[in-house]
Amino acid sequence: MKEFIRVMKALSDPTRVKILKILEKRTMCVCELQTAIGAAQSTTSKHLKILEDAGLVASHKDGLWVNYMLAGGQQSPYAASLLGSLRHWLYEDAQIAAVMEGINEIDRFEIMNRD
Repeated sequence: MKEFIRVMKALSDPTRVKILKILEKRTMCVCELQTAIGAAQSTTSKHLKILEDAGLVASHKDGLWVNYMLAGGQQSPYAASLLGSLRHWLYEDAQIAAVMEGINEIDRFEIMNRD
């Protein structure tokens, strides 16, 4: 039951749901995700940690970058099932549509050059 509750709690936050919808489209680093959702780096990292602990998100290091993507579902059958369903949900939601609108233009190298 603990594993099920962990997954459900991870999905109970609107920002974390937005992150999952974004990661359906492409792999991103923290700076790209924070730009997409309009949150601080520390806040974005905390959300990613919760999603990763629940088996919803995976990460891999690529040089200086840590890239995040949807998990394959090996860690949790509950996460796998909900990720599969989430792919078909929320596209009509205005908040999700607004976040998804500009994600293809977000580029980590441009973000680095601004800072």
